[in-house]
Amino acid sequence: MALPKGLSSILAKSPSDIVILSSLRTPICRSYRGQLKDAYPEELLSIVLRATLNANHNLPPEVIDDVAVGVVLSELGGSKAARMAMNHVGFPHSTSLYTVNRACSSSLQSIATTAAQIRGEMIGVGIAAGMESMTRNYGSKAIPVDLWPELKASPSKDARDCIMPMGLTSENIAQRYKVGRKEQDEFAVESHRRAARAQTEGFFEQEIVPVHTRFQEVDKKGNKVGEEKQIEVTKDDGIRANATLEALAKLKPAFKEDGASTAGNSSQVSDGAAATLLMRRSTATELGLMSSIMGKFVAATTVGCAPDEMGIGPALAVPKLLTQLGIESKDVDRWEINEAFASQAIYCVRELGLEKDWEQGKVNPDGGAIALGHPLGATGARMTSTLMHGLGRTGGEVGVVSMCVGTGMGMAGLFVRE
Repeated sequence: MALPKGLSSILAKSPSDIVILSSLRTPICRSYRGQLKDAYPEELLSIVLRATLNANHNLPPEVIDDVAVGVVLSELGGSKAARMAMNHVGFPHSTSLYTVNRACSSSLQSIATTAAQIRGEMIGVGIAAGMESMTRNYGSKAIPVDLWPELKASPSKDARDCIMPMGLTSENIAQRYKVGRKEQDEFAVESHRRAARAQTEGFFEQEIVPVHTRFQEVDKKGNKVGEEKQIEVTKDDGIRANATLEALAKLKPAFKEDGASTAGNSSQVSDGAAATLLMRRSTATELGLMSSIMGKFVAATTVGCAPDEMGIGPALAVPKLLTQLGIESKDVDRWEINEAFASQAIYCVRELGLEKDWEQGKVNPDGGAIALGHPLGATGARMTSTLMHGLGRTGGEVGVVSMCVGTGMGMAGLFVRE
């Protein structure tokens, strides 16, 4: 099916539209010391899948044909644990499930793939989700430990650079494209300020599903303190409302002795899950669910780039997507661009000509991954949830989600809020 061309075509409603009926997420919490550190990724997935059913009471679970779960770090690709979680919360065995791994864009990819399945009539109704516990599964820092040795000595620099630590790719961007330490710290402080304001004003409440789980307090050495507790987690816990430029300036470079990327101006290592329900508009009509439509998924695209500067991905993916759809950046009401590192986020905002949009609060108006966190497999679906609810709150229509992708890629998706 041909993509719509031009803003009027994108905004026009059609029975073949891939509509979104709900887009929910757990709180995103700091790995290792945050409130979800003792939760399992599949436990978090089960919570957003159950919440998706609860949010759509008139949708029988057996109508959902397939579930796609973005996940990067889980054992066996997360497929067995994810299917167990799906069945555990009431989905019948007739609903199928698979996992998706495109690194940081895994759950945006799950949304795009589910939409393609629906467009191609492979399925009628699908859920695109993402899950990650970086507390449990980030021991190797997302670098393979059992790798064909010949690749480490490959004559291809791009091949060797695929296992470059992400922090060094950030330093490459800062150096090559002249993104200074001070502006990175300023960007990070603003991310926290925006996220803190959004949290205080309740902007995230409609997208967040509370999590009931266990929590064991530990000291700095990892020793248990007190007894394990049962807790309810309702808010993102990585937001630092009191973040200041002075405090961030005191942090040492995290990846390179003379570098500019620090723990304070990089995305947080996080735990969380998210899920989005999709179907054709005609299916929603048949099922009597028209009043539940939030908006629609329009299109997505991917691009490749040099692995040693993977953070430039959005600056390449977004123009490709807008060109494919025949629109311009001025037609977009809200941007969610993942803040893997302040260096690459600043570069992408500049390269896309979105400096004024950033200043006016059209880019990451409620903060980004520096403040909210980056649970790899769940980030795309988390950003989609924040985008769709944010557009509904502010009255905008067109939104874009984009992120860089480890090993050298970028992905971007365009959505419309109704």
